[in-house]
Amino acid sequence: MSDLKTFATYYTLADRLIERVSKDDLAETARLLALNIAHYQSIHGELPLGDTLSMLGNAQPNDEQLEILNSGMEILVGVLGNVVSGVDQERH
Repeated sequence: MSDLKTFATYYTLADRLIERVSKDDLAETARLLALNIAHYQSIHGELPLGDTLSMLGNAQPNDEQLEILNSGMEILVGVLGNVVSGVDQERH
């Protein structure tokens, strides 16, 4: 499967999960992702948000950008799936 097709698959799956979750589940997902970003930044420094946002509008992402986009969608789907399935019952 091409990297762009992988991204599209994750993106579609994320949309389907988002349609199923409650507002509280979506808020919990955002909190968990924010904690992950904060942890990463405490170790590696600030994330270049401008570079990240520019990737989203790029119709022809390069291989490195595709890898980041795929990884991001995979993480989103994983966290959403865990929140929806109740794996993390205790709210943070």
